[in-house]
Amino acid sequence: MASADQYRTSGPGTAAGASGPGKGLQTGALGLWGNTVIGLASTAPAYSLAATLGYVVLAVHDKAPAMFLVAFVPMLLVAIAYRELNRAAPDCGTTFTWGTKAFGPWIGWMGGWGVAVSAIIVLANVAEIAAVYTLRFLGLDGAAENPFLRVALGVAFIAGMTWISYRGIQISERIQNVLILLQFAVLGLISVGALYLVYSGDAGPQAVLPSWDWFSPLGVSASALAEAVILCVFIYWGWDACLAVTEETRDSDKTPGRAALLATVILVVTYVLVAVAVQAYAGFGTTGIGLGNEDNADDVLTLLGDPVGGAVVSGLLLLTVAVSSAASTQTTILPTARGALSMAVYGALPARFAEVHPRYRTPSFATAVMGAAAVGFYLVLSVVSQNALQDSIASLGLAVAFYYGITAFSCVWFFRRTLKRSVRDLLLRGVLPLLGGLAMLWAFVQSSVDMLAPDYGYTRFGSLGGVFVIGVGMLALGVPLMLLCAARLRAFFRGETLDADTPILVPDTGQPPVGGL
Repeated sequence: MASADQYRTSGPGTAAGASGPGKGLQTGALGLWGNTVIGLASTAPAYSLAATLGYVVLAVHDKAPAMFLVAFVPMLLVAIAYRELNRAAPDCGTTFTWGTKAFGPWIGWMGGWGVAVSAIIVLANVAEIAAVYTLRFLGLDGAAENPFLRVALGVAFIAGMTWISYRGIQISERIQNVLILLQFAVLGLISVGALYLVYSGDAGPQAVLPSWDWFSPLGVSASALAEAVILCVFIYWGWDACLAVTEETRDSDKTPGRAALLATVILVVTYVLVAVAVQAYAGFGTTGIGLGNEDNADDVLTLLGDPVGGAVVSGLLLLTVAVSSAASTQTTILPTARGALSMAVYGALPARFAEVHPRYRTPSFATAVMGAAAVGFYLVLSVVSQNALQDSIASLGLAVAFYYGITAFSCVWFFRRTLKRSVRDLLLRGVLPLLGGLAMLWAFVQSSVDMLAPDYGYTRFGSLGGVFVIGVGMLALGVPLMLLCAARLRAFFRGETLDADTPILVPDTGQPPVGGL
C-alpha cells in the first residue's frame, strides 16, 4: 500500500492547473483552437444535421430553428458547469472525477459509464454512416446497400481512427483541422446558396420564405418539445471532448472551458443557419424534397445538393457527411479512452487501463479497448437488426442527458459552500448549472416516458419500445459492472463522501495509485 507521502493533495483550494494528476499524457500539446477543433469534430456537425434535422422537423414542423435555440440554452448552462469544474480540478476523467468529488465514486462511476455508453452507441452509427456515404460518393450505391460490404468498411473506419487516436494527440489535431474546415465550408456554401435561391425566386414552388415564427417555441406540446430537445441534445453532443483533453492543453485550467463555450456558440450559429436554409428551400410538403415527406427524414441535407448546386455540390455533400462521420469516430474514441484512463488512475477500473504509450503518450490499452468495444457493439446490432442500429442512435440522447445532468449537479454540490462568496459564484457555480441540470433531468424523464411506447422507433421488446430498452438498458448495464469494481471503489471511498472541501489524493508520478482517490 502506497503511503500518503507519495501523493499530493488536491482540492478546490489548490493552485490553478495543479490539481490534475500526472497521468503520462503529452502536456501542452493543444492550444485554444486545437482544443476547440477536437470539440467541434466530436459533434460531427454535417452528419448530425443530416441525420437529425428531418426528425426534428417531423416533431415540431417549422419550429426546428427554435428547438436548436432552446436546446442550446441547457447546453450553454452545462458548458458553464464544465468550465467551472475544470478550473478547480482539471482532469481528463471529467464527469467521473467531478461526480466522485461531489457525490462519491458510485455516482461518479455511473457518470463515467454514461460517457462510455454514449461513445459506444455513436461509434457504431457514425462508422455505418461513414461507410455508406463513402460508397455513395464513389458512385457505388449498390455496394452501399450490401450489408457485408457496408459493415466491413464501417469496421475498417473504426480500426483506422482507433489507430490515429493511438498514435498521438497532435496528429489527431492536424487531421481534424482539415476535416472540420471542410465541413463548415460546405455547410456554409449550401446554406448561403439555398437562401440566395429562395430570395431570388429560383428555388422552385416548394420553397417558403423564412418567418420569425420559426424562432419561437410557443405552440409546441411538452412531448414534442422533449422529443425535439433530446434530438438536439444529440446534435450538440460532443463539445465536452474539449475537457477530456484538458491535461494535454496549454493553460489547462482555463483553455478547455473557453474552448467548450466557443464550440457551443459556433455550433448554435451553424445549426440555426442550416435549419433556416433547409426549411426555406425544401418547404414542408409531403412529396419530393419536402420536409413533411417521411422518406426524407433520414437525410434532408444531401437531398438539397443536386437542386441547389448540381452534381458537384451533391457529391461534395456526400463526401462531407462521410468525412464528418469519420472525424467523429476518431474524436469520440480519443476522449473516452482518456476518461477510462482517469478512472483507472483513481482505482475505479483495472490498472491496465492506465497504461500510457511511452512514445505516443496516449492511453494505449484504453484506446484499443474502446475501439474493440465499438466494433463489437456495431457487429452485434448489425446482425440483430438494422432497425436496432437506427433505434440505438435515437436512444443516445438519454445517455448524454444522464451524464450532462450529473456534471451540472456536481458543479452545484461541489461549490455549495462558496456560493455566497460573490454574485459571480452564485450564478456561474450555482444557479445556472442547477438550471442546466434540471433541464437535462426533465429531458431524460420526459423522453424515457415517451420512449416506453412500443411504437416509438423501429423495434419493440414485448410491450416496451426498442429505443427505451436500448437506451435505459445500456445505462443499467453499468450497475453490475460497477459492482464488479466495488472492491476498488470501497478502497478509495472509505465510506466518506468527497466534496469541495475534502482534498483527494492524486498520483504525482503518473502511475496508477494503490488504493485510488
